[in-house]
Amino acid sequence: MRNKKIYELRFLKPNRIGDGWQRILVILMLFSTSVLAGEPYKNFKVAVYSRAYETVKMGDLNYIEPIWDEVSRKVHVDKIYLETHRDLLVVDEVTLLKAKSFFESRGIKTAGGITLTVNESNNFETFCYTNAEHRKKVKEIVEFTAKHFDELILDDFFFTSCKCDLCIKAKGTKSWTDYRLDLMTQAARELVIDAAKKVNPKIKVVIKYPNWYDHFQGCGFNLETEPKMFDGLYTGTETRDPSSNQHLQPYLGYLIFRYFDNLKPGKNGGGWVDPGGLTFMDRYAEQLWLTMFSKAPEITLFDIRQLQRPLLKTDRADWQNHEICSFNYDEMMKPVPDKTGQMVQPTTIARAAGYTFETIDKFLGQLGNPIGVKSYKPYHSTGEDFLQNYMGMVGVPMDIVSEFPENEPIVFLTEQAKADPEIVAKIKKQLQAGKDIMVTSGFLKAMQDKGLGDIVELRMTDKKACVKEFVAGWGQRMTSEHEMLIPQINYLTNDSWEIISAFDGTNGWPILHRADYSKGKLYVLTIPDNVIDLYHFPVDVLSRIKEILTPNMPVLLEAPGYTSLFVYDNNTVIVESFANEAQQVKLRLADSFSKAKNLVSGMEISGEKKEYPQRRKPAIVKTILNLELKPHSYLVLQLEK
Repeated sequence: MRNKKIYELRFLKPNRIGDGWQRILVILMLFSTSVLAGEPYKNFKVAVYSRAYETVKMGDLNYIEPIWDEVSRKVHVDKIYLETHRDLLVVDEVTLLKAKSFFESRGIKTAGGITLTVNESNNFETFCYTNAEHRKKVKEIVEFTAKHFDELILDDFFFTSCKCDLCIKAKGTKSWTDYRLDLMTQAARELVIDAAKKVNPKIKVVIKYPNWYDHFQGCGFNLETEPKMFDGLYTGTETRDPSSNQHLQPYLGYLIFRYFDNLKPGKNGGGWVDPGGLTFMDRYAEQLWLTMFSKAPEITLFDIRQLQRPLLKTDRADWQNHEICSFNYDEMMKPVPDKTGQMVQPTTIARAAGYTFETIDKFLGQLGNPIGVKSYKPYHSTGEDFLQNYMGMVGVPMDIVSEFPENEPIVFLTEQAKADPEIVAKIKKQLQAGKDIMVTSGFLKAMQDKGLGDIVELRMTDKKACVKEFVAGWGQRMTSEHEMLIPQINYLTNDSWEIISAFDGTNGWPILHRADYSKGKLYVLTIPDNVIDLYHFPVDVLSRIKEILTPNMPVLLEAPGYTSLFVYDNNTVIVESFANEAQQVKLRLADSFSKAKNLVSGMEISGEKKEYPQRRKPAIVKTILNLELKPHSYLVLQLEK
């Protein structure tokens, strides 16, 4: 931060309304039963967030009444987070109390929110937690908020990117990552948690984490210490447009909630979605339902201002003209009742949220607990950023954990796992127990000279190959529509074996490689230089990878990239396509199943038999379901015998 003198906090006074406070209470009582908010959802709660910029206007009933009428008749809301501070704007106490009363009189639960930014528009400028004056102001903001609420949530700016002279001196010889991790752990304890509970001992203090989890440690978000300290977590599940500067894949909206829930089981309060960066309304709906597919107990819509965004003609995707999709734009646009009972045309994005929630609430209660392939990510680890989400986008159900999962039949390790100094010993223990490991080419490169060679002498070279042809096992060559660059991996003949190969003419290189060790098998998966090329692997290549990664799953998805599979422990599954056109896919069933029931339509889907040839062994016969996935749509299935 360039200027170390803290900016003066601005307290805005409320507007005068009518004859004063008593008149407001009378009006609140008159209007408290006038809004038709609809029935609560059966399987989750919905919250709305109000920034300080909007909260500070809520002393004026003429401001908030029409806004809340518009929002609440389009989507049922159970709770609102009233932000007290953002960008040095602090909502004054009188206005805050009026806002609380307004919502509580309508049966809406209230909680406090804080965004610890000095100037959000200036590259998310945060407070400097090395500066004593800044620390004092943060503590004052927390104490003020805790005085008025029994729950407080930190929006996802409780980090620091400051490199002022004070920080440079205090950091000393530490890395910026190590310094900030320690600094923010101390700030969390002293300035937030202890400060809040001193004012209000019964307050629940929650930290909301954003979606860029692979880079958290660089700015001081500490996933090793903070989840143990805070009363609860909250998850930023927004993925917006995958082509935007974060390049976050849609599957992250599901996986990140599961990851944070594993960090603090049962204490991850919900997912948080905003409509930023929308390309079409289907994309907004996808973020909402992916959050709920993760079994989040609550979802927060950010924010009350953006829920008033008008519905535009460009929000209707082209495929809505000729396909009936899971998000049916025409159904969403049907009239809904206003507070007088008259039917009115939806005009804002709030209705898109309400329609999506009504649709998914019909089946969410029939889903069990999510399960997936365990991928070990040590605390503060980096490497092959967000790769598990790309695997999820090719149909591998994923589950990220922060402790090595010893009891799994196979564990998936990316380059992130190099951060564990005992990782090779843990791999050996897994293999000696008769269980398997799949590592990526990134992990191989990081560890080939750090003990992994004691298991298999593979070498990740500096050479590249440009390929588009593949062979899985001893089958026919398959061709991708896209050429891709892959790293060349060298191995010793007959010491280890290619399971899937990529070719350029007569030259070939491993895509999936196997090495035997003790009672287990170590597999190496080659990741293309452009990770998005995973989506362009032929279907049979992807299916062979899934056969090895998901041996105990009740189903295997035979489908191209941009298709995901969500699996639950009561033999329910969701298959979803993120493609812009209809997809024909196959769902390969475990031997204990022969058919499925569509939980949305109620229709039964019969299976048919298919032979899968094996080298030097009789063909395996499996039951498959032939499915059609509409663009950006899902099927919800109950597997049956």
